[in-house]
Amino acid sequence: MPLTPGTRLGPYEIVAPLGAGGMGEVYRAKDSRLGREVAVKVLPQHLSAHPELRARFEREARSVSSLNHPHICTLHDVGREGDTDYLVMELVDGETLAQRLLKGPIPAPDVLRFGAQIADALDRAHRAGVVHRDLKPGNVMLTRSGAKLMDFGLARTTGLAGAGSQGMSHSAMTTSPTVAQALTTEGSIVGTFQYMSPEQLEGGEADARSDLWALGCVLYEMATGRRAFDGRSQASLITAIMGSDPAPLSLIAPMSPPALERVVNACLAKDPADRIQSAHDVKLQLGWISEPASTSGVASGVHAPAAKPLRTSSRERWSLAVGLLGLMVAAVAGGVLLARRSPVVVTEVPAPSDLQLSGYWSAAAISPDGSMVAGVATRRSDAQLLWLWHLDSATPVAMPGTEGAFFVSWSPDGRSIGYASMSAKGVFRVAASGGSPTKLAELSDGRGLSWGRKNVIVYAPAPSGPLMKVSASGGTPEPATALDASRGEAGHRFPSFLPDGEHFLFVVMPPGPHGFTIRVGSLGSTRSQPLMTAESGASYVAPGYLVFVQNGKLTAQRFDAGGMKLVGERFTLDDAPIVSDMDAETVGSASRDGRLLYLVSRPADARLEWLDRTGASRGVIALPEGDWAPQSISPDQTSALATRDGDLWRVDLQRAVPARLMRGVNPTESAVWSPDGQRVAATDREAGHEVIRLLNAGGSGAADSVTTVPALFTEAMSWAPDGQTLLISVLGRLAHGADVSGSWDLWTVPLDGGPAKPYLATPAFERLGKLSPDGRWAACVSRFEGKIDLFIDSYPVPGHRVQLFTGEPQRDIRVMWGRQGRELLYSNIANELVSVPLTVSGAELRAGEPAPVFKIPDDVGAMRTRDGERFLVMRQNQASPGPSLRLVQNWTGLARK
Repeated sequence: MPLTPGTRLGPYEIVAPLGAGGMGEVYRAKDSRLGREVAVKVLPQHLSAHPELRARFEREARSVSSLNHPHICTLHDVGREGDTDYLVMELVDGETLAQRLLKGPIPAPDVLRFGAQIADALDRAHRAGVVHRDLKPGNVMLTRSGAKLMDFGLARTTGLAGAGSQGMSHSAMTTSPTVAQALTTEGSIVGTFQYMSPEQLEGGEADARSDLWALGCVLYEMATGRRAFDGRSQASLITAIMGSDPAPLSLIAPMSPPALERVVNACLAKDPADRIQSAHDVKLQLGWISEPASTSGVASGVHAPAAKPLRTSSRERWSLAVGLLGLMVAAVAGGVLLARRSPVVVTEVPAPSDLQLSGYWSAAAISPDGSMVAGVATRRSDAQLLWLWHLDSATPVAMPGTEGAFFVSWSPDGRSIGYASMSAKGVFRVAASGGSPTKLAELSDGRGLSWGRKNVIVYAPAPSGPLMKVSASGGTPEPATALDASRGEAGHRFPSFLPDGEHFLFVVMPPGPHGFTIRVGSLGSTRSQPLMTAESGASYVAPGYLVFVQNGKLTAQRFDAGGMKLVGERFTLDDAPIVSDMDAETVGSASRDGRLLYLVSRPADARLEWLDRTGASRGVIALPEGDWAPQSISPDQTSALATRDGDLWRVDLQRAVPARLMRGVNPTESAVWSPDGQRVAATDREAGHEVIRLLNAGGSGAADSVTTVPALFTEAMSWAPDGQTLLISVLGRLAHGADVSGSWDLWTVPLDGGPAKPYLATPAFERLGKLSPDGRWAACVSRFEGKIDLFIDSYPVPGHRVQLFTGEPQRDIRVMWGRQGRELLYSNIANELVSVPLTVSGAELRAGEPAPVFKIPDDVGAMRTRDGERFLVMRQNQASPGPSLRLVQNWTGLARK
């Protein structure tokens, strides 16, 4: 049974659970004697009766206590309270390497630094005769002082054979995902499959070289963001480990130092005799790679030293000399000089810390000559503007009059900037030297624009429909493309001109099963031709490549502009996960000389926290780090739906335990509980369209599709209290392959299979609708021409409307029912939570005077409530890095690699 806060084990008072390890549960505790916080690791009571396990527990204590190293978690004490055995260890603040890897690959300098520290810790353990045997990202903590090796729960003192495990079932250790047998015996498998060496999988003896195999797996995963070996089942995983090699680092992470790949390969030799033989050697080599003035890391842009040569035989030295001589002869015979290839250079574009860049890829662009950047950003609480700055300066200049700027494109001569403004509802141009913007065309909710060499701007005026074109000098807009209903096209968006200024790339909506279709259009005709599929729009980059997203990574492929076709293989430019909030954006922009600028958006760390009606904190939900955002609270308020890293989770709010329900969800789209708390309605994608799925809230069983209305985008808003209908919002409603709406509308969907019916469908955007607890009313937000309205209307048939406010400036707004439907809560323009008391008399609803409840903290994002008394909020880490701009030069050499 888990220990409760306040429980005492000797002088240690349990404070809170921290997690579970291979040998039991781990708690935060307070040492009453020394007044310090510690970590207490407890062997579960129902297992402590087994002498074999108690012996192994004591063996772990002896193993860890013999190790004193800055990169190994310190053992303070060991004890027994009643029938409970426990260890007392250093409480390490930070995140596990496994948690950090959820955010993507780790920069090469940190890979080298953390890797060397882990190797140093292993070297200390191995010299003491201790083999870890369960090295994995979950057992490495990243702290301010570096990496710390944790949990020697599977370590064994060298030369000691484990006792037999007769009578001890495998199920007894199900609390540990890493253990396949209860004890360490000859022929048994102990460890985590993805990081186990071939000799361990064969049930053979594990020694220090087995730890080096696991270290190689960890280094590979840090550099690439993916596991070295993976499989759909244990059998396929074991087959991969025993018989195949991981994809080369140079292919998956081309910017990592070449010498790092050699170290990883030396760790991952199948035969232990062929493997690098000591952690000390790994530490030295990683240190050499990271030193300045190296030639081993030049190709990656990581300045690192050439690895010091290992001992070589006379035959090897002779072979090396002959090889070098052959290269010299070939160079002289060909009349060429052997020159070092220019290194790939990756730099962050400087920007002030108080300037918040837009998180959209196409909201920043590099000038044609490569000297300046125009980008959309916000400073403090000011309006979103277009900013301009030189690449060698961190002092950008705001461009007045560009409020609401969104998508950006330079003129070919670099003297002007084209942009779309959502608030001003138009396509504009403004001189780079300053001045008043000029409006060129109208748009409603644009999706990209591009300025070509023939002084024409092609743009998408709305999320659906064809592209338009307009002269950059002014004039009447004309269609640039035409939708093809026979292909099911509903929208064209994110145009990107090719060098001739005549042809342009664009994306077709909806996407297909293999991604977005990219077509080539031209100014002389509305017809187009297919080119490729990708996970984003594509941009042309000199001297002849297209850059786009594939498998979540920045990718490039050579492009034949004359034949309008792709040639050669695709290759990865950056291993950092590329994430955008808007479908099908073009991922970067380039100067004439091929310098590539793109935005890297890192999900901000955020926690779930309860606030009371005064705005005071009433407890943090102690979940693993991530960008947690609440979606809905269960009817009994014991669980919540939340998104994290693009997945939908059910969170047990009492035990702080998350369980994944669905992968690949949009955090801006809602997921809602059924009134009985048994099911969840959430958005999924099927055959290019978004659909509503009904999931078992417990996480098991098949997901049912709800027949709604064909549309590009569909979101579940509210579940009626009787459980019979859903209120949903849809954008880009389709009929015969064509968009017949163009705006967000609210629809009601019966769950018995009957036809969906419109609830509110007007030219305004009606996206947000929340049903009252009795199901008789819907609180709705509509948006039109940059202004928003908030009102309550009767449900399921509108007509008895009560307006709460109208014509306020467009903004993100939170709307919630409270106190069993007797009040409506919303956030105002001053970011205060406001309460409107409500009274219902028959078919009439009356609203009282609004009154502020509390000022919403600046770091609070999404907010949900069931009763209006306490609020589950997304509390963002203000220190988390926001979006940043990255510039890559000399990257085309990666194609030759």
